[in-house]
Amino acid sequence: MKLVLAEPFKSLWAGRDAFVAVEALQGQVYRELEGRRTLRTEVDGRGYFVKIHRGIGWGEIVKNLLTAKLPVLGARQEWDAIQRLTEVGVATMTAVAYGERGSNPAAQHSFIVTEELAPTTDLEQLSLNWAQQPPEPRLKWALIKDVASMVGNMHRAGVNHRDCYICHFLLHTDKPVTADDFRLSVIDLHRAQVRNQLPLRWRNKDLAALYFSVLDIGLTRRDKLRFLRGYFQQPLRQILQEEGRLLAWLESKAAKLYGRKQRYGDRL
Repeated sequence: MKLVLAEPFKSLWAGRDAFVAVEALQGQVYRELEGRRTLRTEVDGRGYFVKIHRGIGWGEIVKNLLTAKLPVLGARQEWDAIQRLTEVGVATMTAVAYGERGSNPAAQHSFIVTEELAPTTDLEQLSLNWAQQPPEPRLKWALIKDVASMVGNMHRAGVNHRDCYICHFLLHTDKPVTADDFRLSVIDLHRAQVRNQLPLRWRNKDLAALYFSVLDIGLTRRDKLRFLRGYFQQPLRQILQEEGRLLAWLESKAAKLYGRKQRYGDRL
């Protein structure tokens, strides 16, 4: 068993079984599946997001593996990803409680509680009308540079997101947002993987997902080159020479994802 509690849950659950206490938390439920529950709760007027994993069973694990999908077995993936990103300075959530009980991956009980990041807006919402109403150029360039740096540092730290869309980058709005003064945080790391070195296959999947998620927001070729410079942290000429095959694959993969979205919508 593993249990890590910071305030306020260290005091709130003192002398109690944390695995029972977390199940008793009340609030707005965002997702309720057979093996996972996600809700927002409040303690002393402050918001927290709670993800509870109860084990998905061997049947679901086998089904995922047979369809070439890696199942999410518990809260450890998100906990490990948060710790690694925090170590390398990539802004993300703050975990205040984490627990894991049971060695059977199909029946393991685990949870993670993170501080709510508020007030914020995600970059998908922010850029919704950019194609029709372009943003102030300096702000757009600054956001592109920051996302590129965050994703590049995440990958160099051995973390791949597996849901690397712009909706999972939050812009903090607690003060006026300008090109010279803003904060971004990456969220929703429950499917993330953490390794000492990230395989190119998983790096490329993240990049394709990210590119797909910005196809409709009116980015120019220069905007894309700006991202590449920030992500690879190399001269543009060198990137275009060394990563030509990757860039061609990204165009093809993003186009396929976009086509599937047009056919199936949110079922993508």
